[in-house]
Amino acid sequence: MNRAKLSSDNDPQKLKENIILLKNCIHELEKKHQEEIKKKNEQISTLYDQLKLAVHQRFGKRSEKLNVDDRQANLFDEPEVSKAEQEKVEEADVSLTIPAHTRKKPGRKPLPADLPREEIIHDLTEDQKQCDQCGHELHKIGEDISEQLDYIPAKLKVIRHIRYKYACRSCEGNVKSAPLPKYPIAKSIAAPGLLTQIIISKYQDHLPLYRQEEILKRLGIDLHRGTTSVWMMKIGQLMEPLYKRIQMQLIYSDYLHADETPVQVLRSNGKRKPSKSYMFVYCTGARSSPLILYDYQSSRSGKSAKDYLEGFKGYLQTDAFSGYNIFHEDNEVIQLGCWAHVRRKFFDIVKITKTKGLAHEAVERIAELYQIETEADEATFSNDERKALRLEKSKPLLESFKTWLDENHVQTPPKGLLGKAMSYALNHWELLIRYLDDGKLKLDNNAVENAIRPFALGRRNWLFCGNEKGAKASAIIYSMIETSKANQIAPEKYLQYLLEKLPYCKSESDYEELFPEKYKSEHCNNSSEMTTHSDGSI
Repeated sequence: MNRAKLSSDNDPQKLKENIILLKNCIHELEKKHQEEIKKKNEQISTLYDQLKLAVHQRFGKRSEKLNVDDRQANLFDEPEVSKAEQEKVEEADVSLTIPAHTRKKPGRKPLPADLPREEIIHDLTEDQKQCDQCGHELHKIGEDISEQLDYIPAKLKVIRHIRYKYACRSCEGNVKSAPLPKYPIAKSIAAPGLLTQIIISKYQDHLPLYRQEEILKRLGIDLHRGTTSVWMMKIGQLMEPLYKRIQMQLIYSDYLHADETPVQVLRSNGKRKPSKSYMFVYCTGARSSPLILYDYQSSRSGKSAKDYLEGFKGYLQTDAFSGYNIFHEDNEVIQLGCWAHVRRKFFDIVKITKTKGLAHEAVERIAELYQIETEADEATFSNDERKALRLEKSKPLLESFKTWLDENHVQTPPKGLLGKAMSYALNHWELLIRYLDDGKLKLDNNAVENAIRPFALGRRNWLFCGNEKGAKASAIIYSMIETSKANQIAPEKYLQYLLEKLPYCKSESDYEELFPEKYKSEHCNNSSEMTTHSDGSI
């Protein structure tokens, strides 16, 4: 309020003007205060939601499924509906059918038939085989069998390679002996079986090398973690040529998923110590013969992904991280969005909100899109059939959801959790609806997120990589393990097979024989045992 403009004159006209001026000043101050209060309330609401979400993420359930209680939260607090809508609901209730299903028989599952059995006979003594009533001899009429599962501790063995030496007695020369087989690691005591066990324990079972060192000590073997760490790096070098060839196979596909996760490297070239680096993960979108490859990079820059995927042409599905925007310059790479990330942002609000609101409605709308995909999966639709189904059912739902977002976004505080969730969906809308273009495309990026999860679980145990060489070796080994699992191949069998065969690989065809799909077709789809030649060749 500007007091200099107020007159001290007793003139009625001047007093009237002063009153009007005071009223205007009061209105301006009130308006300003209301705006400040509104702004503060929005900030408080946003911070409160963030606090509740942080508490829930630390102490609450991790599941993102809506349980029965969530769906029935407002069972007795429903809005009024019209008579026509009520009749429609009642008609839907009347016509509802529940598909038949097979109930699982409760009780203990039988033990695998292929496990070795040790029989222990429990019989009566000769005195007990006499009848207590008449004294005659009892006769065997049957038997009762019960089984227990026992555990045989791990055993180590020493393989002795004995090579006979031959020489000529006449000339006392020409000494000959059989050549040694090729080992995964030259001049090492580690056989393929031991290396496979160490790899599986570290990268599959998340058991750090220092814990494995303690386990081996209990078995009487003194094997330092420094030695096994060097072994892992050499195994990575051994597998690298095969990894590079699988990478080219991945690049030649026309549909990929990509994601990244941080990893700490203690000694990284050109960076302060310790530093945060990243493990990129790429996964083919094909539903058959999938490939999963890890790639260590010292930065999260999109250039890392672009250099790794040089030559790739097709669809690239990501979580909308800005680093992947570098592919905008490449007309041969078409980007897709992830509906799981959209749903997660709304579901974070559902977790901390007791009353049903806009976030719940968004989650239910997205659930309808996933239900259509489930329908296509259960019917085993081809890509063309899936695309037709999406255009018929999914496209109208998407158009309705877009309208819903536009109408509610303008009425929602932009900095709150709900506003950010809506902004995320609207900002990436074109990428999110692109899955309608082709039936082979998926609704989300969950395939690569599932592939990256084993690395994240292991990171909680081993915490960091010592150096870049170790990180790169880990990327290669993780790639072999996760690709074998994605192709329903037992990773321990596939890894031991690789360690036995890779030392003999010389040509391109030798490496192609070791591709996961080749191994699966030869060793997993028939009952014949794997043949091992005396020289270890492929």
